[in-house]
Amino acid sequence: MSIQPPEASNFAVPIDRMFDAMLLLCGAVAVGVFVAMIWLCIKYRRGSKANREGGARQNLAVELSWTLIPFVLFCGIFAWSIDLWTTLRSPPANALPIYIIAKQWMWKVQHANGRREIDTLHVPLGEPVRLIMTSQDVIHSFYVPDFRVKQDVVPGRYTALWFIATKLGEFPLFCSEFCGTGHAAMIGTVEVVSPADYRKWLQAKPTLAPAVVGRKLFEQFGCSGCHDPHSGIHAPDLHGLYGTQVRLADGSAVVADNRYLHDSIVLPSTQIVAGYAPIMPVYEGRIDEEDILSLMAYIKSLGPQPAAPKGDVHEQR
Repeated sequence: MSIQPPEASNFAVPIDRMFDAMLLLCGAVAVGVFVAMIWLCIKYRRGSKANREGGARQNLAVELSWTLIPFVLFCGIFAWSIDLWTTLRSPPANALPIYIIAKQWMWKVQHANGRREIDTLHVPLGEPVRLIMTSQDVIHSFYVPDFRVKQDVVPGRYTALWFIATKLGEFPLFCSEFCGTGHAAMIGTVEVVSPADYRKWLQAKPTLAPAVVGRKLFEQFGCSGCHDPHSGIHAPDLHGLYGTQVRLADGSAVVADNRYLHDSIVLPSTQIVAGYAPIMPVYEGRIDEEDILSLMAYIKSLGPQPAAPKGDVHEQR
């Protein structure tokens, strides 16, 4: 019987091999040190006839050996770990995006078509999945031992991890960061199903796409009154914004990624776009992370700015 959990993702085997190698290396060093220590303690114990008259001696070969061999081993392990870390942080372009919101004390999941679930995460077998995560309250940590993946989930920012599930079945999901009195109850399940079953599951319960929900929230919170290209109020146009470079009032430039969109919604005064007054209201505490994700989905869905009707005059930027 294996003492390790099942290896159920593409990262499980390489991470286990690195762990095993580190364990064997550290074990060998520890055994060597203790064997030498015990041998010396026995040989030079009080009352023994061991010769203690030897003076200080130098041996260049020995000194180079105990210096260079550990150095080479360290460099090898470092290169191995960096290669694995780079893979962990480089999801494929076709990875399936799934949004995770952590809050005391549950995992809230939203799939690409809007299907939601709590404390359960459905993923397809053999397909890359990218989790985009944030927290509603305190720091949590998304941990699936059988997948050998773990990532802190931090309020006010987005973190991500990716994997490919390699085994069908149900696998436990934990929060590995103490997050309050209900921390022990913040558990869930990752259900790995076949790709066909996953597509059926997505379509089994009709839901509104996040971008559609975001459009309704865009109007509900009054965003369209300023950011609509035909609005009379001078505000940045959001069409085609995502992924582009934005010039700020302080002379710097940022890329309009997930974090920029998030901060622009909840704390708009922190990054003022060049040429605009800081008049947008603060939505921090007025809108939760799920609604922010929907608003972001809507902004991402906006294409190029529509042409203005003939006769309309609007300020160009």
